[in-house]
Amino acid sequence: MIDILQLSEEDIKLRYITPSIVDKGWSVDNITMETKVKLTDGKINLRGNLVSRGKAKYADYVLYYNRATPIAIVEAKDASHAVAHGLQQAKEYAQMMDVPFAFSSNGMGYQEYDFLTGKERYFSMDQFPTKEDLYARFISESNGGAGLSDNQMKVIDQPFCTGWDIFPPRYYQRNAVNRTVNSVAQGKKRLLLVMATGTGKTYTAFQIVYRLLKAGLVKKVLYLADRNILVDQSIQQDFKPLDKTIHKVSYQKDKGPGNTAYEVYFALYQQLIGQGGKQQYKELFKPEFFDMVIVDECHRGSAKDDSNWREILDYFDGAIQLGMTATPKETKYQSSITYFDEPIYTYSLKEGIEDGYLAPFKVVNITTNIGDEWRPTKGQKDINGNLIEDRIYNNTDYDYNIVIEDRIREVAHEITCYLKNTDRMAKTIVFCADEEHADRMRTALVNENSDMCRKNPDYVVRITGSDPYGQSKLDYFISVASKYPVIATTSKLLSTGVDCKMVKLIVLDQRINSMTEFKQIVGRGTRIREKDGKTHFTIMDFRNITRLFADPDWDGPIEVDESYSKQKPKPYPEYKDDPTIIHEPDPKPRPNPKPIVDKDGCRVEVINKVVSVYDANGKLLRTESITDYTRKNINDTYVNLDDFINHWNAAEKKAEITDLMRESGIDLQALKIERNMENVDDFDFICHIAYGKKPLTRKERAENVKKRDVFNRYGAEARKVLEALLDKYANDGISQLENRMVLKLDPFRQMGSPANIAKLFGGNKQYFSAVKELENLIYNNSIA
Repeated sequence: MIDILQLSEEDIKLRYITPSIVDKGWSVDNITMETKVKLTDGKINLRGNLVSRGKAKYADYVLYYNRATPIAIVEAKDASHAVAHGLQQAKEYAQMMDVPFAFSSNGMGYQEYDFLTGKERYFSMDQFPTKEDLYARFISESNGGAGLSDNQMKVIDQPFCTGWDIFPPRYYQRNAVNRTVNSVAQGKKRLLLVMATGTGKTYTAFQIVYRLLKAGLVKKVLYLADRNILVDQSIQQDFKPLDKTIHKVSYQKDKGPGNTAYEVYFALYQQLIGQGGKQQYKELFKPEFFDMVIVDECHRGSAKDDSNWREILDYFDGAIQLGMTATPKETKYQSSITYFDEPIYTYSLKEGIEDGYLAPFKVVNITTNIGDEWRPTKGQKDINGNLIEDRIYNNTDYDYNIVIEDRIREVAHEITCYLKNTDRMAKTIVFCADEEHADRMRTALVNENSDMCRKNPDYVVRITGSDPYGQSKLDYFISVASKYPVIATTSKLLSTGVDCKMVKLIVLDQRINSMTEFKQIVGRGTRIREKDGKTHFTIMDFRNITRLFADPDWDGPIEVDESYSKQKPKPYPEYKDDPTIIHEPDPKPRPNPKPIVDKDGCRVEVINKVVSVYDANGKLLRTESITDYTRKNINDTYVNLDDFINHWNAAEKKAEITDLMRESGIDLQALKIERNMENVDDFDFICHIAYGKKPLTRKERAENVKKRDVFNRYGAEARKVLEALLDKYANDGISQLENRMVLKLDPFRQMGSPANIAKLFGGNKQYFSAVKELENLIYNNSIA
C-alpha cells in the first residue's frame, strides 16, 4: 500500500489531482499544466556588472472553458502540507489572470475560493466540479449575480486569433482583451487601456478587434494615429492577419465611392482633418459609419480638449471609443480620464519589470564643470563676433539659448567612451534640444566614432521630422535585423510610439519637465530581446532629468488634475508638403541668433559621474560605481587585506575567488577591460580596487620569478616546462597553470604528452607540487 505522505508533489498530481479533475469531464483541451503555464518570465536583476534572471511564476493547473476564457487555477502541494496550504498562491495567480475560482489540493481534498462571491469551502477529492457546473456558477454569479448578457456570451465564446505566427497572449494581454470585449458587450462607449511601453498595446488592440469582429459586436473599426510610422507598423505587424480587410485611408484616393468594403480602417488625424481644417472626414465617412474608434497614443492629439483633432472623435460620437496609452495625461489642460473614463485595465512599467517582460535600467548621471553656472568674461564675443549677453548660463540654456561647442564635443565623447567600454554596436538614441542641436550632436559623434563611420557612414544618423534622409533610415534603426544606424540623434520624433526593440542606451540632453514625456522616453528602452542580447538598458543623463524619478507622479495613482478645465480649440496647424508625416514645430523666431561659443571661449570637462540603480517604482536602490560596488563586496567578504591574501594563497584554485566575485555580480574580466587593466592579475586587481595597492602586471610578476633563478634543482627539460608555464601565466593568467589541459597546447605539445611531461618531474603528484610552488613564487611578496 502506498504511503501518500512519502509521495512528491509531482506524484500527488499524477496519482490524485489530475485523475480527480479528468474524472469530472475536463478534457486535455481544457487543462494546461505547469510546464505550459508560465505566468511570468522572471525579473531581470542587475547586480554589479552582471545580469541574471529571477524565477518565473508557474501555475500547476489552469482550467479553461475555452481558450479565451480561463476559469480556474489549481495549486498542488504534497501531502505533508495542509489541503489549503497552496490556496494563497492559487489566489495570487488567479488575481493576476482575472480568473474567478482558485483551488488548492494536497491529494487528500480541495480548498476553494470563489472571487465572485468571496466565499471559501472544503470538499473531498471526488467532489471537484465539472466543467459545466463551474461554468454555470461563473455565468450566474457574474455581474453581481445578474448573470451574463447575450453579447457577453458571444465574446466569451469567441477565441483569440491563433496561427499566423502569432504568439499566445501573456496573462496581462489576455486580461486587457477580455475586460475590453466584456465592457463593449455590456454597452460601454468610452474605454481606456493603460499599458506600459513595450507590453504589446497594438497586439492587444488587434485581438480586441479580431474577437469583436468575429463575435459580430462591431463591423467597422477606425484606428486613429498621428504618425505615419505608427499606422504602418500596426498594419504590417500585429494586424497582418486581417490584411485582406484592412484599408489605409487616403483622402485623394477615397473621395469617391468604393472605400466602404473593409472592416478595419487606419487613418491619420491629419488626413481626416485636411489642410486648414477642411474637415475631410465628413466627405469620407458618415457619422454612424464606424462602430468602434481606437485612439492610439491617446495622451496626445485628440484626447486634448483644446485640440481640433478632438472634433473627429466628436463626429464619430456614437461609436465605441477605446483610448490606448502608456501614459494617460492629467493636467489642467487635458484629462484622459475625464474623456475616456477610468482605465478598465492597467499594466504598469513596475509590473512589467517585476514580471520580467520589461527591461530594468541603470542611470548614469554626468555633471560637467559648467552644468550649474557659466558666465562669459567681460566683453566676450561669440564665433560670429557678436557680444554675448552677460548673465549666468546653465543646463537649461545650453543649445536652447546659447551653443557651447566644447560641451557638445564632451557629451559626444562620454557617449562614445561608454559604448567603447560596453558595446560599440548598441543601438543608442540621443535626445537633443532641437533639430539644430541634433545635427551638431551628429557631427560630434561622427568625429568621435570616425573608425566606425569609415566602416559604415550610417553609424550615426540624425532622425528628425524635417530630415528626409534620417526618416528614410528610421525603419533600419528600429529593425532588429539591421545593424545600422547605431546612433540616432533626435529631438521629439523618437520620443513616443516608435518600436525601438534593441535600444540599449538612451541619452538625455534636452530639457524635460513633462512626466508624460519622460515616461515615454524611458519607454524607448524597456523592450527585451534576450536572444539578441538585449536584457536591460542604460539612461545617460546630462541635464539631471532623472530627478523626475523622485516625483510622486512617477509611480503614483492616475488622478484628474484639480485645476483641469476645458479649453478652446487652438487654430489648425499648418501642414508641410506631406500630411502623413508629422513635422516637429519650428522654434519661435528669436530676435537674435543663438550665440555660439567655441572651445577657446569655454572649455568643458566632466567633473562627476554617478551610477544609480532604481527599482521598478523608480525608487533609488543604490548609487554607486561598479568599482564602489566591487570594493564593498570585497570588504564585506574579507576582514582586511591580510585576510584576503590568506584566502587567496589557501585557495586550491585561484578561480574560486573569481567565482565568488561572480556570485556577487562582479565580472572581474569585464571590469578590467573597462579600466584598461587586462594585463593585471586578478589578485592585483582586487588589491588595487579594494585596498588601494599599486598593481603589478602579470609580466612583471613573471619576471620577478625568473630573476630569482629558483628552478636549478629541476632537470633542463623540466625547467623548460616551468618557464613555458610562467610565460603562459604572463600572457593569459593564473588559470593556465591550474588546468592540466594547457599541456596539450603549444609549446608543450612539442615537449611530449601530458603523461611524459609529468614524468619529467617524477610523476603527476610531483608535477602538481611544482606548479603549486610556482604559484607561491608568483605571489610571494605579494604586494608591490
